[in-house]
Amino acid sequence: MKVIKIGIAPQEKIRERMLAIAKGEIKPKASDPKVWFTSMRSLSQVLSDENRALLDVIRTSRPSSISELADITGRKQGNLSRTLKTMSRYGLVKMEKNDRSIRPIAQAEGYQIMA
Repeated sequence: MKVIKIGIAPQEKIRERMLAIAKGEIKPKASDPKVWFTSMRSLSQVLSDENRALLDVIRTSRPSSISELADITGRKQGNLSRTLKTMSRYGLVKMEKNDRSIRPIAQAEGYQIMA
């Protein structure tokens, strides 16, 4: 089971950490968070109950396209695309391009929040 580690810190701290890593001052550990949010509120918007259920549907049904996922979930394709794009930016979903469609792939089965 793959678990994504999520960190929560103010934007300035995240930026400082990224610059220190880029300069070689800090070497990130394997146990460090890979995904960062600036607040619990922003995390809760991306990993809402509805979105966690969506990730579960993606994991179990393995849809071949966003339109197939829309049919399975009953959600509108445009709304679903925006949600998946946001999740993709945070590394929670991978969007795999096929011939004429995009296939969503859930990147983890669990999440560990580190504040």
